[in-house]
Amino acid sequence: MPADDARRGAAYGFIAYAIWGAFPLYFAALKPAGAWEILAHRILWTLLLCALVLVVRRDLAWARQLWQRPRLGLGVTAAALLIAANWVIYVAAVLGGRTTEAALGYFLNPIVTVALGVVVLRERLRPLQWVAVGIGAFAGIYLSLAAGSVPVVALSLAMSFGLYGLVKKKVGASLEAMHSLSAETAVLAPIAVVMLVVLTSRGDTTFTTEGGWHTMLLVAAGVATATPLLLFAAAARRVPLVTVGLLQFITPVLQLLCGVLLLDEHMTRSRWVGFGIVWVALVVLSVDSIRNLPRRGRPEPEPVLP
Repeated sequence: MPADDARRGAAYGFIAYAIWGAFPLYFAALKPAGAWEILAHRILWTLLLCALVLVVRRDLAWARQLWQRPRLGLGVTAAALLIAANWVIYVAAVLGGRTTEAALGYFLNPIVTVALGVVVLRERLRPLQWVAVGIGAFAGIYLSLAAGSVPVVALSLAMSFGLYGLVKKKVGASLEAMHSLSAETAVLAPIAVVMLVVLTSRGDTTFTTEGGWHTMLLVAAGVATATPLLLFAAAARRVPLVTVGLLQFITPVLQLLCGVLLLDEHMTRSRWVGFGIVWVALVVLSVDSIRNLPRRGRPEPEPVLP
């Protein structure tokens, strides 16, 4: 692989994960819109953007397989519902002042993904992977006991995206990034329209009531969703899987910094300790990944989609 191509791929990956890491600031700027309204706009404007790109590229033939392969269609539907749940939980967490807990969810995601591989796919773990899962489980127990409650937001984000990746691995991996995003948002579009109708009837929409800047930010949700995904796809084709795996930690680190430094969220000492335990688990998992690099080829990894 040419060195310039690899450097360009690393830059694409860094920018993609940096954009995802800055999402808390973007969603906080969308107040007073609520999580459900933001979700609906994100789905519809992303679908519109994807449709425009596909029409310009004359890239619509792939959609036939969704009708010709019912299993793939069901997989896309399941993936769409899971990513929608992930999106709305994440946005609600940011709007509710729980960005740091959302960041914890994305730190836990690699560990949850490994655990799902064991439970659902019957995969066999290497010793260091077992150690990482054990440390991650201990972190979850510690944080629950220290806070007096289970970190529901963090676990919900980690599980929803972990299951999303599992579904994609089982039935939806044949679709490239743009096709997958287009199909999933198309599945969700009718639900998004119903949500907007219900919210409008209740007087709970802000699209036309908070000024032009607010309207533009809601419309920009499509670009904000599609751009990092396409950058990620470009990076995944140019750099080794382990590089992408290490770059993905940029997102929760930036989310954590946004929450603490820019959104004035308070982090207790016990939560810092819990985060530290999780980071130890991630170091162990990263060391195992580096030690077991595949000699040839690599599957395209699943991106983080806050």
